[in-house]
Order: sequence, then C-alpha cells, then structure tokens
Amino acid sequence: MTTLARWARAEWGALYAAARGPLAARRWRAVPMAVTAVCLTAVLHVVHHQSWGYRFVQDVGAVRAEDPLWLALLRTPLSLFVPALDLPVWGALVQILLVFGIAELCLGRWRTLAVAYVATLAGTLYARLGIRLGPHSPLGLPASDAWVVDTGPSAAVVGLAVFLGWRYRAYVTASVVIATMVVEVVLKENLAGKEHLAAIVAVLVLCAVGELRQWRSRDRAGSGSGAPPIQS
Repeated sequence: MTTLARWARAEWGALYAAARGPLAARRWRAVPMAVTAVCLTAVLHVVHHQSWGYRFVQDVGAVRAEDPLWLALLRTPLSLFVPALDLPVWGALVQILLVFGIAELCLGRWRTLAVAYVATLAGTLYARLGIRLGPHSPLGLPASDAWVVDTGPSAAVVGLAVFLGWRYRAYVTASVVIATMVVEVVLKENLAGKEHLAAIVAVLVLCAVGELRQWRSRDRAGSGSGAPPIQS
C-alpha cells in the first residue's frame, strides 16, 4: 500500500465504512432526502428565473437581515434549497447530492437536517448581529448587507462537511474546508463568506458538545465498572 493510499484510508476510512453499507444495500433508495433536496433545489432555481416565479421564491425562501425575525425563521427551512441566482446551479446541485447524501448515509435523515438547519440559522442570525455591530467592528457588517439574500444551501453544505470531518476523524478534510472559507473571506469579503464562517463556528460548538457528552459517558462508565479504586 502506497503512502497516499495509507493516508486516504486513515483520513476517510471510517467515513467510507459508515456510508458503504447502506449505499450498497439500497443504492439511491438509501438517500431519499438528498435526492429530494437536489430535485427541490433544481425546481426552485428554475422557478426563480421565471418572471412569474421570482416573487414567489423570494417570498417563501429568500432571507435577508432586514426581514422581521419571525419571517426570517419561517423562511429559513426552505432557504436551504434556494441557490444563489448569480452562481452556476450545477455546482450547488453536486454539492448537495454529495454532502447531503454522505451525511444522510452516516448520520441519518433527521440529524442531517438538524445540522444543516443549525448551520444555516447561524449564518442568518450572524447577519443581524453583524449589521448591529456595524462596519467598524471586526465582526461587523455594513448596513447595505441588510438587503443581501443569505447564502442558501452553501452554509448547510459547509456545516455538514465540517461536522462529518470531525465526527469521523477526517480532520485534514475538515481543516481544508475551514481554511478555504477563511481564504474566501480574506480575498472576497462579503456576507456569504462571513455567514459560512458563522456556520462553521456553530457546527464546531455542536462537535465540542458531542465530544464532551461522550467524555462524560466514558467517565461514568469507567467509574461504575466495579473495579476497586487504585490506592497509593
């Protein structure tokens, strides 16, 4: 086995093992949510580009910081599947199919949706906080960003990629995703890039909470093993 193959096995072996079983057994039927997400994103993209559908998609799935919070929260679930108008939709569809599909295989449907929603919601709430802080704060945003539509599915994709990398010990992959988002903000400072970073921070908090719970569970299991205490 070559050095590259050994590295790939160490980096992605656990992730591959978790995804292989369900996919081999059920094929595409193992990822119904990911397939549905791709189809929904494609349909919304087509409708969004029509004169009769533009306002409809904006009303049900476009989230801006200027919106009342209750309205933004109401639109946020569907905003996961509204791609940016100024970017190629095929890239978004491939990312959703790949990342959502792997997450559904490894994490299950509801946990995948929960992580995706947390990541997207973190970006949405950060935009409001950033505008309140103003452009002179390191974490602030200009007031004009209040009218910019949020990131759509990209924050969910980034959050899920980092969560999968952390959970299955693909640390290099997760680090590359994080570094790419940091470089994006440095080279092209915009709302989308900062929302991606907010999504990453939220997901890392989820990962830390999960690690803490596992550590406490192992600690309780060890203390209740029945072994006599060690005496000096």
